[in-house]
Amino acid sequence: MVEAREVKTVQEARAIVEGRGLSHVKVGLFDVDGVMRGKYMSREKFFSSLEKGFSFCDVVLGWDVKDQLYDNTRYTGWHTGYPDAPVRILPDSCRDVPFEENMLLFLAEFDGRAQAVCPRAVLRRIIERCRSMGLEPFAALEYEFFLFDETPDSVRDKGFRNLKPFTPDWFGYSMLRNSVHSELYREILDMGERMDFPLEGLHTETGPGVLEAAIAVDNAESAGDRAALFKTFMKVLAQRMGLMATFMSRWSSDYPGQSGHIHLSLRDVSSGNSAFLDEKRPQGISETMRQFIAGQQRLMAEFLALLAPTVNSYRRLVPGFWAPTGANWGVENRTTALRAIPGSAKSQRVEYRLGAADANPYLALAAALGSGLYGVMQQWQPSDPIDGNAYALTPDAEQALPATLWDSAQRLKSSEAAKELFGSEFIEHFAASREWEEREYRRHVSDWELDRYFEII
Repeated sequence: MVEAREVKTVQEARAIVEGRGLSHVKVGLFDVDGVMRGKYMSREKFFSSLEKGFSFCDVVLGWDVKDQLYDNTRYTGWHTGYPDAPVRILPDSCRDVPFEENMLLFLAEFDGRAQAVCPRAVLRRIIERCRSMGLEPFAALEYEFFLFDETPDSVRDKGFRNLKPFTPDWFGYSMLRNSVHSELYREILDMGERMDFPLEGLHTETGPGVLEAAIAVDNAESAGDRAALFKTFMKVLAQRMGLMATFMSRWSSDYPGQSGHIHLSLRDVSSGNSAFLDEKRPQGISETMRQFIAGQQRLMAEFLALLAPTVNSYRRLVPGFWAPTGANWGVENRTTALRAIPGSAKSQRVEYRLGAADANPYLALAAALGSGLYGVMQQWQPSDPIDGNAYALTPDAEQALPATLWDSAQRLKSSEAAKELFGSEFIEHFAASREWEEREYRRHVSDWELDRYFEII
């Protein structure tokens, strides 16, 4: 019998379920915010769905992270009655679930008209466009996340205040921490291997209880799956161990934000060679790589909502906290939004450092890849690379980024490049969802406002 990650076909998916004697399997998909939604499905229903697909209420494309219904979208809403949408199961996504003996997980993707607004389908269409240009994209995502010695009940009892980090103090790359807590690290690494999001690096970052995980490189579609599954099951593992993990962009004003950097490279399909490497040019940066960087740079402000999709995202994009503040680039420069990394044919790549941990991995990857491809299509050229501290520079009008989620949504909504790459229906739907998110925030009275205005104003 084949192993879970060896399953490629409908027939093999049936065989592994039968071979394990499973009465049910897990089936999951990802919503607009990158939250995994799913259910246990009986074997009989699963076998039928492998062949014919199944139906899933499209409300998961019409509500926010708190299950509150958008009131401003056309794709779905009260006006449509929230009908079922067709979904197809992806046989080659089969994975073991380490915490449940013999259990299997399969990913699914919205089909039919719902593909227009399905995040995974959006990424798939960008990859298909890339291949039509004779290029194969490869990607790897890395995430920073904070761990707390808390539970879902305790954080709510505390009002999300005075939380206890898993470890104290600032201690980046600590051998002390990863040795004392080696059992936790081992659990994370083993989970990555078993669920096929292997980690090529795992270490403490600077800040109390913060870790960074670098997921191994893969083709772009698999890289999206790996990142989305890592975020989901890292939270599952933490809670099963009496801890909590958060991928909020910035959970405290006292500590740096949490990044979700995206590493991208292109390979020429016909030759199999790196499309980013030209050893005759400075730093080996090929003309294709320059155009790719130019597209990412020029469209960064227009696509920002896809990479910084929450109100909290913009708490991270401030000077001095290791997050980019302008659409700039440099060679091996970690103060810029785009970092060109010279290397061999396998390692020459671009790091999209604007990415944050709270973004939907499929959409963040689609934005980073799609904008680069657009630059190649238009044969754009980037600005001069920045040497030294980019934070010390004030971005000019072309490199300035929107400062709020609302402004980002307006830039995305009016972007012709975004409509061409991702489809008008998706852009309309996603921009509306971000406008909803901003309006929900504006209805809230914060502790800061009470402290500042209640007595004195």
